Parts: sequence; C-alpha cells; structure tokens
Amino acid sequence: MRRTAARAGSAVTYGGADAPGAAAEAGAGPQDGSALGPARSAAEPVQQEALRTEFPFQLPRGYVDESGTVHRDGVMRLSTARDELVPLRDVRVQENPAFLSVVLLGRVITRLGTLPLVHDGVVEQMFASDLAFLQDFYRQINAEGHTRAAVECPHCAEPFEVELGGSRLGES
Repeated sequence: MRRTAARAGSAVTYGGADAPGAAAEAGAGPQDGSALGPARSAAEPVQQEALRTEFPFQLPRGYVDESGTVHRDGVMRLSTARDELVPLRDVRVQENPAFLSVVLLGRVITRLGTLPLVHDGVVEQMFASDLAFLQDFYRQINAEGHTRAAVECPHCAEPFEVELGGSRLGES
C-alpha cells in the first residue's frame, strides 16, 4: 500500500493495490457491483477521506518570550508512537517522571505565535495554567480524536455539542 501526505497536518490519503476499493478500480472482481458496490469508471474521481492531524489552540495566558512578546495562538499535531516513546529515554524524564509531559508537548506543538521553534525549553517556561491547558488539549485530540463534548442544556435538557479546543477558558 502506498501512503502519501500532502503537507504536515493536512490530509493523509491511501492508494495502491491494497487500498480500499482498489480492486474495483483496477477492474478486478465482479462488475455487476454485487459484492463491491457499483463499478466506477476510470475517469470518476475516488473519494478520499481526509485525516485531520493538526489542531489550533489559544493559550489562556500565553507564553512570554525573552523580549516580552506574548504568544497565545498555536498548533498542536497528533502524537505518534515515537513521540510517546522517545521522551522515556530522556534523562530528565527518568529522574523526574513529571517532566514527561513537558518533553512530549515540546515535540507535538508545531507552532506558537511567531516563535521560530517550539521545544521543551519553551514549554518548561510556560505558566502552569497554560501547561494544564495543553495537557488537557493533548488528551482530547489524541485519546478521543476530537475536541468536541456532548452536553445538555440545563434549562431545556436539549443535547448539543460544544467545541473545547481552540477556545478561551469559559467560552464555548
């Protein structure tokens, strides 16, 4: 199977002989569509599902750099297995397991304000409220796969969803 990604954080698409629907596209299998659905013509575009891998956020307080500039808007990407394994070899994490989240966040935050590079040293200098926000945001996008939560109106009991990621604390 061939896998291609357009840009970091954009859609990941799959193609090749073992991709879903590849047999029907290549002309293999029944042409009546009984087992694979309706047959596609060669000119018909294949619908490819996009995978969202980057998520914008806004820090509650903001990171203050050495020149006094406050950086609040950023982007976090989905974590890979490597992102979670590499920090375990870090001496700082081995000496103090609480440092794991700092090193991990330094790997997955791809942009913060106008900073040229985000690393664990930047995360280490953040306010505690911003660190807590980022830890929660990391859990939301990596564990649940989205930043929405199902809630119920306290007045009418009508269910609806709110977006948790990328908003300021207290906003929905």
